[in-house]
Amino acid sequence: MKKEARDEASLLVIEEILTRLNYLVDVGLGYLTLGRQSRTLSGGEVQRVNLTTALGTNLVDTLFVLDEPSVGLHPRDMDRVNSIMRRLKNAGNTLVVVEHDPQVMLSADRIIDMGPGSGAAGGSIVYDGPAQNIRSTQTLTGLYLSGRLCVDSPIGHVRPEQFHHWLTLKGASEHNLKHVDFRIPAAAMTAVTGVSGSGKSTLVGDVLVPALERKFSRPATPGAFDSIEGWQHFSDVVYVDQSPIGKSSRSNPVLYVGAFTRIRELFAATAAAAERGYNAGTFSFNSGTGRCPTCLGAGFERVEMQFLSDVLLECPDCGGRRYRPETLEITINFAGRGEKNIADVLDMTVNEAMSYFQGDAVIISRLRPLAEVGLGYVLLGQSVSTLSGGEAQRLKLAEILAERDPRRAGFGKLYVFDEPTTGLHFDDVEKLLRALRRLVSRGNTVLVVEHNLDIISASDWIVDLGPEGGDEGGEIVAVGTPQQLAQEQKTYTGKALA
Repeated sequence: MKKEARDEASLLVIEEILTRLNYLVDVGLGYLTLGRQSRTLSGGEVQRVNLTTALGTNLVDTLFVLDEPSVGLHPRDMDRVNSIMRRLKNAGNTLVVVEHDPQVMLSADRIIDMGPGSGAAGGSIVYDGPAQNIRSTQTLTGLYLSGRLCVDSPIGHVRPEQFHHWLTLKGASEHNLKHVDFRIPAAAMTAVTGVSGSGKSTLVGDVLVPALERKFSRPATPGAFDSIEGWQHFSDVVYVDQSPIGKSSRSNPVLYVGAFTRIRELFAATAAAAERGYNAGTFSFNSGTGRCPTCLGAGFERVEMQFLSDVLLECPDCGGRRYRPETLEITINFAGRGEKNIADVLDMTVNEAMSYFQGDAVIISRLRPLAEVGLGYVLLGQSVSTLSGGEAQRLKLAEILAERDPRRAGFGKLYVFDEPTTGLHFDDVEKLLRALRRLVSRGNTVLVVEHNLDIISASDWIVDLGPEGGDEGGEIVAVGTPQQLAQEQKTYTGKALA
């Protein structure tokens, strides 16, 4: 401490500054520079900064509600976050944490488990009691926490002796990367792991993906690297992140996976539609004469607020149904399963629609991937702008799975996922893993940036970055199969796998 800062007022200020900085270190953010712009932080980093803000204010008798504080965190860092939350509790506060991480669940005093399923099949409290007792219950969460169920895929690993081609990135030196040479096997599933801030997103999202996009003649500006080899063994690179799918409130899951065209054709093929001269276009809410003329098929009217967010009000003429009354008079009764108009179909969940349209190969083939990635509870007509980041990412994965054959010119594609398990329960992680392994079984390559140990241990190859975050990271500290990495006790990921 500088000598000129000896007066009481200065000491008080310095003490407060040091206390807050120590909190940032305690939650694993010691690698951040003080001048780092907040918009460049990940969701998990923002959440932990907010945690330290709460601690720094010395609040008591306060209710804190945390939405997945484990997002973006390596298992090594979870103990730190748990200790911070306990410190808040011990100060006389109450914490409600929405979470899927087992380390957080089992450190809680009480668990409220919602279920039993998703969407319309959920909405009930299936367990409410001490955290240590949930393992003896028959709830999905209890079954997974007790080990009676485990995340697994029926499609096995690709063994190292089956690795015939490699993609190699040499000399990556963007941000904190220390001139690393990075390579992954083709036609296999690789996990890039490491503590928060170790350089995973920089290596994959800022250097590798843009470098490949440039090779495939797309405009991109990759971070610093020397060379890239083996890209000829791929037909394309597809980066599946958690960014919103689209800003249009009209876009919805049934449109996104391409099932709506066939559904509209079924309505247009009815005798009542033929009598009125209706075609498939009549049943579109984006254009045509069948949609509501007041809201133009949106189902709501947007009221612009000058200084606040716009307000969406249900359309007074169609009541949110999107269509003219005469359009809704046309119904189908698919396989005798009940009369439905086009608005009724859009109000179905994916699971309900698959049951109703069972027997129509086109519709089922388009909707099945949504159910396979754990989105069976979403409504067909639900606006994609209302989906969470994890749901948006899985919707993109469903679109990929709906492709008839993603291979081209004999080569598979490279699919890159950035933390696809965000916001997922154990049961959803298993569905996601099955979908990822199916991509590999088709001859494609999957690369995931991930902290979830179930996904990491189910991968064929692991590249572990570290050893710490920030300037103390940016190196590849271990590579190999999950079994080999579990023997690497000097790395945090190896310890967690062991």
